[in-house]
Amino acid sequence: MRLLIVEDENELAADILLYLRQEKYICDRALNSRDALSRIEMHEYDCVLLDLNLPDGSGLAILQELKHKNRNDGVIIISANHSLTDRINGLKLGADDYLVKPFHHSELAARIEAIIRRKMHAGHTVISWNEISIDTQSSEVSIHEKPVELTGKEYQLLLFLLANPKKVITRAALINHLWNESIDSEDNFDFIYTHIKNLRKKLQQSGCKDYIKTVYGIGYKLVDK
Repeated sequence: MRLLIVEDENELAADILLYLRQEKYICDRALNSRDALSRIEMHEYDCVLLDLNLPDGSGLAILQELKHKNRNDGVIIISANHSLTDRINGLKLGADDYLVKPFHHSELAARIEAIIRRKMHAGHTVISWNEISIDTQSSEVSIHEKPVELTGKEYQLLLFLLANPKKVITRAALINHLWNESIDSEDNFDFIYTHIKNLRKKLQQSGCKDYIKTVYGIGYKLVDK
């Protein structure tokens, strides 16, 4: 899952980045509105953590731009401002949540998880596709109710496919969603093939049908057999 942290306080941003990366999120950071808007043009995010007071303007302008583009990125406003008016304005503009600084990392993570679950999985904590079942709270995968051991990337890959059933997911979209920018290249997709191959093998060895269809030259999609 990919997050964007829009925060100009270096110590706070570094603290949040460290914690969320330990929670297996891919995290980008923007120092100001211009940087944030540039990153939003390049990537879609599962959730944006948005400070309101930025060096070059209000974070609300970023929120307005997301809604103007009909983007579905989740948004949590993180602000030191306790003003009820600011909370109401942010939520009216389309923010999903509002968190007042200082906050506990565990609370932030719980709110991020709730937003992603609501947007990607209709609020369900257990996602099912025929004999495949994923408990998103415990990050456990089972086939025919028997646990399957997956790597972190294999788990995220399967979850992403289950969140977009029967939709063609391009290889570039998989890179964007599951890997960081340092390997965000469309020239070599060998590592994508490897992860898909390994995921298919583990699922089939556990008694699962092969629901992952290769769309040659484009990407993959999850189909019924």
